[in-house]
Amino acid sequence: MYISEIAFAFIFGGALLGMLLRLVLPEPHLSSDTKDVVRLSTGLIATLSALVLGLLIASAQGTFQTQSNQIKQITANVVLLDNILARAGPEAQPARVLLRGAVRTLVERIWGTGDAATTPAPPFEASVQAELFFDKLLALTPQNDAQRQMQSKAIQIGIDLSQTRILLAQSGNAIPTPFLIVLVFWITLIFLSFGLFARPNLTIVAALFFCAISASSAVFLILDLSHPFTGLITIPSVPLSNALAPLG
Repeated sequence: MYISEIAFAFIFGGALLGMLLRLVLPEPHLSSDTKDVVRLSTGLIATLSALVLGLLIASAQGTFQTQSNQIKQITANVVLLDNILARAGPEAQPARVLLRGAVRTLVERIWGTGDAATTPAPPFEASVQAELFFDKLLALTPQNDAQRQMQSKAIQIGIDLSQTRILLAQSGNAIPTPFLIVLVFWITLIFLSFGLFARPNLTIVAALFFCAISASSAVFLILDLSHPFTGLITIPSVPLSNALAPLG
């Protein structure tokens, strides 16, 4: 949030600086030739800004969608794994208990809720419950071919869960800071040119103010989408939290 506020300060400050320069620059610097050159230059910068802005929004949206799909995959695998263990007999009940604890810890770490809010830990690192669950899964002793197949399938799903969790950690790339700096700089130059050739009045100042808010809102949207588990636009934790019903 504070980055978008800084962006707004630079962008709107550029417009105010342009108005100030208009008052102090000699008249030849505000001639029609100067206006034409500045407008052409500003048009080039505006085109580049639009391209970079579209690129950053697409990148942030791609990050959000990728991690959303990975959370859905984790949820589906957790439900399927629990269903398999439910059919593996009473011996698998301790593993199901550990699975619920591992899922609860994973949710707390990813979304920063519960104990994870006060006890920092790597959000996608395997928890103690997850390690114990996998050990318990490997220690099961199948009594027939059906149970052996179930154990083999459960182990494979457990491996898939671990892989998806690691991919989830690696796909959370933040937007590169140089991109944002260059984008805000370009937009600031555009607003400076707006203020430079406009006679200041309340309507112009208000229009530039709200346009600056719109431009900084785009920066906020990019940053918010690139962090899918915090902020205003988030991937909901409810499906994964409620994926497993309590054991009777």
